Amino acid sequence: MKLVFCGTPQFAVPTLEAVIAAGHEVALVVTQPDRAAGRGMEVQPPPVKRAAMKHQIPVVQPEKIKNNAEFRRQLEETRPDAILVVAYGRIIPHWMLDLPKHGNINLHGSLLPKYRGAAPIQWAIANGENITGVTTMRLDAGLDTGDMLLAKAVPVGQEETAIDVYEDLAAVGAELMVETLCGLEEGSLFCQPQDHSLASHAPILTRDDGRIDFTRTAHNIYDRWRGFQPWPGAHTTLRGKKLIVHRMHIPLHAPDGEPGTLAVEGDVLTAFCANGRAIVFDEVQMEGKRRMSAAEFLRGYQIKSGERLGV
Repeated sequence: MKLVFCGTPQFAVPTLEAVIAAGHEVALVVTQPDRAAGRGMEVQPPPVKRAAMKHQIPVVQPEKIKNNAEFRRQLEETRPDAILVVAYGRIIPHWMLDLPKHGNINLHGSLLPKYRGAAPIQWAIANGENITGVTTMRLDAGLDTGDMLLAKAVPVGQEETAIDVYEDLAAVGAELMVETLCGLEEGSLFCQPQDHSLASHAPILTRDDGRIDFTRTAHNIYDRWRGFQPWPGAHTTLRGKKLIVHRMHIPLHAPDGEPGTLAVEGDVLTAFCANGRAIVFDEVQMEGKRRMSAAEFLRGYQIKSGERLGV
C-alpha cells in the first residue's frame, strides 16, 4: 500500500519501522513540530521524525491541520491508500478521514471500547487492570469511537509500570498494524462496531493526578504510582514541602495507623492508607533536593512517627 504515516512519540516508531519492513510505501510522514525538551530545554525533533529521516522519507510538521490548505493539497497529491495514525496528538479533520479508500487506521493503546482517550495505557494500569492491549480501528469524527479492525490482549505484571507496558504495547501494536494492512489489502478484514455501552475513558493526565490521596487503599495508591510513570508520578507534601515518591511497595504486614500519617521503624518509612493498610516508601525526593533511599532520607531529615503527609 501507499501510506501516509501520522505519529509523534517513541510509541509510534515501531509501527513506522514495521510497515516499512513489510514492504509498504510510506510516501509521507506527518508529525508535530520540534519542541523544546529536557533540562536544557533544547529544541528536539520528535522520535517519529528522526525515524523517518533515517529512511529518507519526506516529513511535514504542520502546527494546525484542520484548515491548512497547503497540507491538504499535499495529502491529496500524495493519494495514499490509507493514512496511519499512531499517537499523533492531533484531531483528524473530516476531509482527511474521507481522503484514502481504506480510511484513517488508528493504533490505540487499549482494548476498545475500554479506555478511550489520551492516556489509555496509564489509566489501565492506574486502575489495576491485569490485562490490557492494542486495537486497530478506523477513525471517525468521535473520540476513539470508530469501528474496530483487530485487537490483541497483553498481560500486565503486578510490578510493571506504564513505561514497561508502553514498550510492550508499542511492539505488539506494530505487528498488529502490519496484520491489519494485510487483511485490508486482501479484502479479508471487516470492521466491527464498538459497543458504546461498555466504553470507559482515559483523559489526559494532569499534575494533580499524581497527588497521593491516603484515603485510597494501598493497592490503589500503588497502582496509580505504576500507571503515572514517568509523569505525573506520585507526590505528597511533608512539612509544607513537596515530597516525590520515586519507588514504593505494599508490605505484607504493617502496623495500624491513621491514613496520611507516617511510621518509622529502623530504616523503613511507612505511610498509612485506608482500611488499615499501608504503603512503604523506598525512594523519595524532597522539594529542591536530590532523590535518595528512604534510609538516607530518614537519617537526613530526622523523620518521626506520627508526622502527617499532605499538609
